[in-house]
Amino acid sequence: MSEPRPRRMTADEFFEWQKSQDRSYELVDGVPILPLKAMTGATLRHDRVTTNATIHLGSQLRGGPCRTASTDVAIRIPTGGVRRPDLSVDCGAFADAAMEAQEPRLVLEVLSPSTASVDRVRKLDEYRSHPAIRVILLADTRTPKVALWRRGGLAWQAEDYDGLDAVIELPEISARLSLAELYEGLTFDL
Repeated sequence: MSEPRPRRMTADEFFEWQKSQDRSYELVDGVPILPLKAMTGATLRHDRVTTNATIHLGSQLRGGPCRTASTDVAIRIPTGGVRRPDLSVDCGAFADAAMEAQEPRLVLEVLSPSTASVDRVRKLDEYRSHPAIRVILLADTRTPKVALWRRGGLAWQAEDYDGLDAVIELPEISARLSLAELYEGLTFDL
């Protein structure tokens, strides 16, 4: 396995370098790093939420211009970084050999104790800086709760969805996601 070179690199250099790696890295402050979830491993709860979102959003998007993508597909941040959300929805033209989303419209980060502070602050700011991203979802795994940021013109509005009866309307991708679907198969101490 090749280790990241210690020198700083641009996003273009990073994608070229990433082709020769056996694991998916992010580019933070010009330096390739393994995402925290790659170092610690995702829990089954984390994976269940990600998989449920992929299934329920993916089935609604089938046949349309948008499609779900896993952490294998990167998001290039305008400041030069590269992130790998748990799930993204790309509405750009399909580019067969691309390693990055062409027009990411939605990103989902599933919060875990090891990633929550980075997801809620740094990644949130980075995603909000991307001109194509319209919706950012941060899904808790300990309770059925999703924090949503929606782009409204130049500003972002925060919305909270709490409880299994809540439904998130997503006109930006012509879909909806209920928290009952997102958290399907999980139990909570409410």
